[in-house]
Amino acid sequence: MNNYTEFSWDWLSPHWFSYGTLTDFEWGFHYFLYLIPFIPLLWVLRWLMKYSYRQQLEVALPGKGIRESKEALLRYIPFLFLMLSLACWLIAMARPQKTSQQVESKTEGIDIILVMDISQTMKIEDFTPNRLEAAKEVAKGFIKGRSYDRIGLVIFSGEAVSYAPLTVDYSLLEELVGDIHFEMIEKGGTAIGEALGVALNRMKESESKSKVVVLLSDGDNNAGSIDPTTAAELCHDEGVKIYSIGVGKEGKVPYGRDIFGMPRYVEQRLDETTLRTVAQIGQGQYFRATNNRALQAVFSKIDEYEKSEVKTFEYKEVQDFYRIYMVFGAIFLFLWLLTKSTFMTNVLED
Repeated sequence: MNNYTEFSWDWLSPHWFSYGTLTDFEWGFHYFLYLIPFIPLLWVLRWLMKYSYRQQLEVALPGKGIRESKEALLRYIPFLFLMLSLACWLIAMARPQKTSQQVESKTEGIDIILVMDISQTMKIEDFTPNRLEAAKEVAKGFIKGRSYDRIGLVIFSGEAVSYAPLTVDYSLLEELVGDIHFEMIEKGGTAIGEALGVALNRMKESESKSKVVVLLSDGDNNAGSIDPTTAAELCHDEGVKIYSIGVGKEGKVPYGRDIFGMPRYVEQRLDETTLRTVAQIGQGQYFRATNNRALQAVFSKIDEYEKSEVKTFEYKEVQDFYRIYMVFGAIFLFLWLLTKSTFMTNVLED
């Protein structure tokens, strides 16, 4: 578009008065436009004053000598120029303008590692259908609810495995979580410290300002070569925050079926001390989930705590067009001055 801060011959184009052009404008002082319909009232007032106060001379003429002349309509042209001039100035005072807006967003995502326990005790059925399947469903919902964040996966039982690197391919992550099963790691036990160590190794490549580990387990640390407290301290030194989730009920819980197809119950104990300690060292928080709904609430709470930072910068450029209508107003005013004292206003009125 041309720059309309200086005069251009484009100013004199009639398209400035087209319906499409006028409706395309944004108006700084739109209330001036409401005055335009009242401009024709000036012509009515002028006519009333002219015929009310002028001196009239009665002249008797034969009927055949009176005829209408089209030339008499010329007397309206000067006043038409004046009304057009006023309309243009009202449009200019309404300040027609166009706004171009540009929004620039800068997003700082979070790097999150989900560390999931797949030991045999995750088969316990105090969750529906069991602890692992419930955790998988909630984890998929957690992944689906994130934006801009890179998420990785670590699974562990007697040893820990990096299952998925940090990525923003959420559909792939959901698919990988859905494929998790108990036979993925042969070695039995619960290696919480080693799982945190594997997650930390993944985080060392991260340049994100916010790094988070979400640890989900239901048992004591009874395997692996790294103590959970030591692993948590290493995470703290690297600026990695730890949220730990203790899954399951204590006491007698259903675990499989007996030969008669009836639920079999086993005694279960959860080492909350270890999970609470690693969360405290990692400057995060410990949660306890005893059923599906509680586990969903825990992940929702973590999702609420850890939000990506999105900074939005908005640039707005306003281009004014009132000068164009001021020029038209001046042109019509000049034409009014040019014609108001000519033969047009002196044509014999009928």
